[in-house]
Order: sequence, then structure tokens, then C-alpha cells
Amino acid sequence: MIAVNPKNKEESMSERTIVSFDYAIKYLLRDKSDFEILSGFLSELLNRDVEVLAILESESNRAKSTGKTNRIDLKAQIDNKEFAVFEIQFRESVDFFSRVLFGVGKAIVEQVSAGEDLYDVKKIYSINIAYYNFDVKSEYLFNCKTDGFIGVNHPNELIKFEQVCDINNPLSPKADIHPEYYLILPKMFDEHLRGGFNEWMYALKKSAVRDDSKAKGIKKAAQKLDYLKMTDDEKKAYDEYRSNVSSVNSAIHTAKINGFADGKIEGKIEGKIEGKIEDAAAMKAEGIGDDIIAKVTKLSIDEIKKL
Repeated sequence: MIAVNPKNKEESMSERTIVSFDYAIKYLLRDKSDFEILSGFLSELLNRDVEVLAILESESNRAKSTGKTNRIDLKAQIDNKEFAVFEIQFRESVDFFSRVLFGVGKAIVEQVSAGEDLYDVKKIYSINIAYYNFDVKSEYLFNCKTDGFIGVNHPNELIKFEQVCDINNPLSPKADIHPEYYLILPKMFDEHLRGGFNEWMYALKKSAVRDDSKAKGIKKAAQKLDYLKMTDDEKKAYDEYRSNVSSVNSAIHTAKINGFADGKIEGKIEGKIEGKIEDAAAMKAEGIGDDIIAKVTKLSIDEIKKL
């Protein structure tokens, strides 16, 4: 009998091609019927029972045709008791951590501006997905949180960053309200499936779902995001989106090769390209001719036609 190498068995497993998760977050997973997919992803990440209840619409959630920061804010319940806000976003910019902080701050402020009392602000879980490796060696999932205030002179003393759930009842349970951060690096994933979240990691890295996947929500994701089931128009829109993202990445990569890797210059290049594409798309939507758009934005006619 010939022994089967488990690794070869993994590699031979059939799979279904899906659209990239950043595109899905931005354009597709916006209906209540899709909450099962988002709930499954978050449940496997936290290893807790997360139920998405609503999408929190805000100015920051409005989609831009080529924007590189894709974000969705969700209100959810954890283990049928704790309410929280999840901010899921894809980051590919030089000011990565500044944008992470800004996103969390904005999510907190928007809770208050939406009518919530300060004492009722929900804990923010900031889920950040980046397709570069930060020069790490092997890890693909990072977590950042604080337990509270630690004594400077007596470090064994700790004041937890939590408050009572009901301000009118001092004896009500306390809840941790300090933001918690997750950083996910799909390109670092070794593709060895060790549990439910690894199946989601596989999907994030490969834009594919294996037929033997059992993680929460992932079967429905495979059905909803199946590339082959898209109409010709849907495929065209998705392919153009990927092409636009690749164009921006290529321009930044070229700048680095030519010695312009300085963060300030890189950020300006990225912003300039994105701004031109967005301006061109807006002008085209208003019925302005391609030749005029080309003169104003300095984009080529071919680039404009792809928008």
C-alpha cells in the first residue's frame, strides 16, 4: 500500500474560486441575508459566538470606486450578552497605523453622534487585513489589547478598563470598553488548515474556498461569492476593480524601484493616482466626454474607458 502524504492530499483538494474578500466587503456583503457570512468570519476569529445584528451606515462606509481602504462597521452581540462594534477594513497604505487609529476613533465618535450616551459606548474590535508582511517572519495573525491601567510605582496593581453596563445600577455587570485590535496578514499564511479560522485565512489568501471547509459561514460565502456564478456584467465590474487596484499597486512599486520609497512621496503618489481615477469616474458619470476627462486628469483614454 502506498502512503498518502497529508500535504499532497491538502494540495489536491478541489476548491471554489470566489471574489476577493475586500471586494465582497465593499460591494456585496451589505444585506441582512449576508450576516451569516460576516458572523461566521468574526466567530472563528474570536473563537466566540458572534452574531452580526446590523451594518452601521456612516460617511466612512460610503463606497468609492477605487479607494484602497475598504471598511464596514458592524453592530454585533457576542455570546448572547456583550454588544460590540466591529470595524473590518483592508489597509494597503503607507500611513497604515495612523489610519487604524483614526478608524477606531471615528467609530467611537459615530456611536455618540448616532445618539448613544457616553456611558453606553460599545467596545470596538478593529479588524485590519493587510496584503503585505511588515517584515514579520512567520506569524499571520496578531492581537493588540490592554487589560487596563498598571501602577507605575506598584505594577502589581491594575485598574481594568471597564465600566458598569447600566450606569443607574452600580451593581450591574462590568464590560471591557477599551478597543481591541487584530492584524491579519493573509500572505503570511502557510495554508495548513488547523481549525476554523485557518479556512477563512485560506479564503483571504487564495480567493478560494476548499470543498472540505467547515468553518462557520464559509459555505455560504462560497455560494454568495462564487465568481463563476456572476453575470457577465458583474464579472466585468469585478475584473475592472482588480485591474484598478493593480494599477495603483504597480505605480507605487515602480516608484519604490526608482528610489522613491520615502513614505511621504509614496503616500503622495498613491493619493494622486487614486484621486485622478476617482475624479475621472465622477466626470464620466456626469456624461463628460473621455477626451475632456483625459485632458483634465492626464489619464489615458484606455484607462478612462476601463472605468
